[in-house]
Amino acid sequence: MRIRGFEIVSDFEFNTVIFFVLLVVLVCIAQLVEIFVPPLDWMFNAHLYIVPIIVFYGAMALPLPLMLALAFVAGFLWDAMTVQVLDAAHVEISFGWSILLYAALAAIMHGLKPLFNRGRWEVHCVLSGVCTSLILLAQYLMISFRRGSIIFNHEVWWQIGGPGLLAMLIAPLIFWSLHWLSRLTNNPYAAQEESFREYSSF
Repeated sequence: MRIRGFEIVSDFEFNTVIFFVLLVVLVCIAQLVEIFVPPLDWMFNAHLYIVPIIVFYGAMALPLPLMLALAFVAGFLWDAMTVQVLDAAHVEISFGWSILLYAALAAIMHGLKPLFNRGRWEVHCVLSGVCTSLILLAQYLMISFRRGSIIFNHEVWWQIGGPGLLAMLIAPLIFWSLHWLSRLTNNPYAAQEESFREYSSF
């Protein structure tokens, strides 16, 4: 519907945009928290990553345009934290690659939304860990190719796979919290409440 040339934003769009803005704020906060969380010595200095889990939940609770926007924000922040420019002619980590990777992985999660709506959250919890490790693997391969050597030892595998395992463990709690926030904002694009209760009853 249009009034005097201005399109009225429906409740569906408005509530979804509110939830999207909250997710963007949470992504920014999580990015700052990750800076101050020390690496885990018992996991060969693997780091804890929260931002990917938030993005992957957003991939299931937002329409495609807002999902891509959230992936852009997360990828931009990731690149801003990890971009490495040695000199004018040598760049180890190119700015913008994380945006594309986040968008591709989030699109996969978005395509599995029917499972999410049916309460099959365990699939997305596992995939959140797998995708987190894929992001780190892509970053490591990019640096290794630029340096001309690839080394896969015990420590490297832990620093790539360890954060994925941690993401799998904390994803249910973060998903539950974000789902509660989504219902609080009346986001109609999220999974149905009945499906979530069905899954939570197991």
